[in-house]
Amino acid sequence: MTRSDPLVELVETPVRTHAELKALAKAGAAELGWDASAKDVIAWVAKNFKTGAAAVACSMADAVLPALVAEQLPGVDVLFLDTGYHFPETYATRNEVAENLRVNVVDVKPEHSVAEQDSLLGKDLFARDPAQCCALRKVEPLHRSLQGYELWFTGVRRDEAPTRTNTPLVSWDEKNGLVKVNPVATWSYEDLLAYSEENLLPVNPLLSQGYPSIGCAPCTKKVAPGADPRSGRWAGTSKTECGLHV
Repeated sequence: MTRSDPLVELVETPVRTHAELKALAKAGAAELGWDASAKDVIAWVAKNFKTGAAAVACSMADAVLPALVAEQLPGVDVLFLDTGYHFPETYATRNEVAENLRVNVVDVKPEHSVAEQDSLLGKDLFARDPAQCCALRKVEPLHRSLQGYELWFTGVRRDEAPTRTNTPLVSWDEKNGLVKVNPVATWSYEDLLAYSEENLLPVNPLLSQGYPSIGCAPCTKKVAPGADPRSGRWAGTSKTECGLHV
């Protein structure tokens, strides 16, 4: 399934307060510890949150996280940040996920199209000010879309980069005002590939072409064997994160 235009179509406002959710996040972190399995992490969510209260953020590099969550929360919303700059392979993977998994893909779009942004701020903002481009095309749209939920799942892993080595399984996301859950934080890149293969899940073909971390096409380069998996993101600049997880 799929749904578009989250500008006007959001889930119902959560009934629990930020204080209640923050306390629940703290309790969940204590209960699950540092290395609980992805299955146990998602089971904790299924036990403590109503259907429709959680969403999965997915870059469409692979379908592991949506598949894992859908096992216990079938029909879960999967938020795809449609920046307008993705590789064709990423859009193709998004379509495979929508067609083959028990999820509801929601296309999260920026306020302005690429053409409108070029007209307002000049062409190729990503080359001149990648931080502002990410803020406009990723961070703000996701923040807006998350306002109807109590919790979001991410695919952040501790092995991805030095900035992510201390990623908790459950935490309170102050910036977005909801619980943040990282079920595969303990997984390796090899674990993801093995799980995808064993379960016949959609995989972005760019993963096998030298792109272990896939973002927008203009800002993503191939990575040398053995290099930091995220070194191909904003290569040649000091930027290492788009702002979604910092």
